[in-house]
Amino acid sequence: MPLRFDPFRDFDRLSEQMLGAAAGSARAPRFMPMDLYRSGDHYVLHADLPGVDPGSVEVSVDGGILTVKAQRSERTEHDVQWLASERFTGGYMRQLSLGDGIDSEHIAATYQNGVLTVTLPVVEKAKPRRIEITPGASDETKIIAPADAPGQATTT
Repeated sequence: MPLRFDPFRDFDRLSEQMLGAAAGSARAPRFMPMDLYRSGDHYVLHADLPGVDPGSVEVSVDGGILTVKAQRSERTEHDVQWLASERFTGGYMRQLSLGDGIDSEHIAATYQNGVLTVTLPVVEKAKPRRIEITPGASDETKIIAPADAPGQATTT
């Protein structure tokens, strides 16, 4: 049976112990996976937050920074012998810098089946628009300066 050698495994265990996440205790979340895409005149962000109480989810905008925070409560099972404990508990946080083209007054969020969906509308002035081209006037005004009268001009 071949053994896999991972020289960083001991380093990871040591750093977890030093940071207070010893084996058998609750681990801090490492990431909040998300998708972000544009659909028409708005952006859509989907963030996976399985097992998170919807009441603990907070979405805020401050100074052009969108912040998503969530909290997964620690397990309360007592008198059990843990065989594996890999599910993270604690706080999640993700921040995104918003450009000038986002209408921060009309951002909306929903949470369903462990997925947070944030809709970020594009401001009117940032939406692509077509510029109408109007035909020029057909009767142009010409300025003619007669050769015999310098400094005087006539229009036709």
